[in-house]
Formats: sequence, C-alpha cells, structure tokens
Amino acid sequence: MREIIFDTETTGLDPKTGDRMVEIGCIEMVNRVTTGQTFHAYFNPDRDMPQAAEAVHGLSITFLSDKPRFHERAADLLAFLGDSPLVAHNAGFDFGFLNTELEMCGLDPVDRARMIDTVALARIRHPGAKLSLDALCSRYGIDRSHRTLHGALLDAELLAQVYVELTGGRQIGLHLAEDAVDSLVAASVTLTVRERPLRPARPHRPNETELAAHAAFLETVKAPLWQS
Repeated sequence: MREIIFDTETTGLDPKTGDRMVEIGCIEMVNRVTTGQTFHAYFNPDRDMPQAAEAVHGLSITFLSDKPRFHERAADLLAFLGDSPLVAHNAGFDFGFLNTELEMCGLDPVDRARMIDTVALARIRHPGAKLSLDALCSRYGIDRSHRTLHGALLDAELLAQVYVELTGGRQIGLHLAEDAVDSLVAASVTLTVRERPLRPARPHRPNETELAAHAAFLETVKAPLWQS
C-alpha cells in the first residue's frame, strides 16, 4: 500500500485570514517502508512573514522571495500525491492549508477521506499522554537531535518513523498486526473527519426569581469587601 507522509510550514495558523503555505515536504512509503522518493518545495507567499512564524521555521521573506508561487508547483505536487492516503500530524491543519492553496489555483481540494491523522492515532494508542511530534519521538526513541527548527521535509521524515511505531512498529514487516493496524487507521480517520454541527450559544441570563434570590443573599452579607 502506498502512503504519503507530509508536513507543511506556513505564515500563521489560519488560511481563512490570509495565512499562506510556504513549504511542503512529502515522503513516499510503500507497505510502511520509505522508498526514498520525496517531494519538497518552498513557496513565495506574496505577503509578510510574522516574526512568531519565522521563529518556528526560520523561513524569512528574503529567503522565500525568489521561490515559485504555489500554483507553479501545484501540478507536480498533485502528481506526486496521486490518489494515496495522506498522513500528517494534526492533519486537519495541513489539509486546511493544502486545500486552500489548491482552491486559490482553481483546483479541486483533496478529499478529506484520504486523511490519516497521527494525533488521532496517538490519542488512541496513548490516551492522556503528550501527543506532540517531539513527545512521540521521545517515547519511541527516535533521534531528533538534528532538528533545531521546524522544517517540512525533516518533520515528515520524523513523522514517518513515528507512524510506523504507531501502527505496529517492526511487527508490520512480519505481518503480525495488519488487522490491528487497519482498524487503528480506520478509527483515526473516523475521529478526524467527523464534522460537528454549529450550535447557537445557550442563554445564561438569570431569571427574575434568581435575581431576587441573589439580592436577598447580598443583604445578609455584613460589611462586604466590594463596598469598602
């Protein structure tokens, strides 16, 4: 089975408010073994880079200014992704930016049914534990000493190792846990793509009886601090 592990770097947290993708790194896995095939690109976002974002990934506007726009590499990216499942850590974030960029190019978004979220996988395997990529690398003894800043391809490489561990580790090669892995991945997809309806805020104003009871209670308070 072919899968793509990917990560993105961005100018901020929300593509709906104008934040843009500035880097994407993708790694091909077949039967949960990396093949050496990758896709990596930087993008000129045509906007400023907030200092907080640059502190995370180290990508300045000066560095990105001569890089291609997303639409110039979109076809190459889609060809690499193919129709494979796409694995990401906190995948909704990365899918949000990827699909926003595709829609801005007039292209169809990637179907979220293809999304596998390793945060959801980790939550099933390790309930109550820390779920960051750093924490999972520590849990599984994955060396990240060369990671001083976030980088899309570097983080995808680390995530590929984490994904193998989350889905059965070395047992995958012995075909001892395939049913368990398939069930785990299916559960993570179900947890990830479920949409919750927007509910209006509930009224919380006190009624007349509650206001009268509160006023009566205040009359019993001797020398209240709020009047001193």
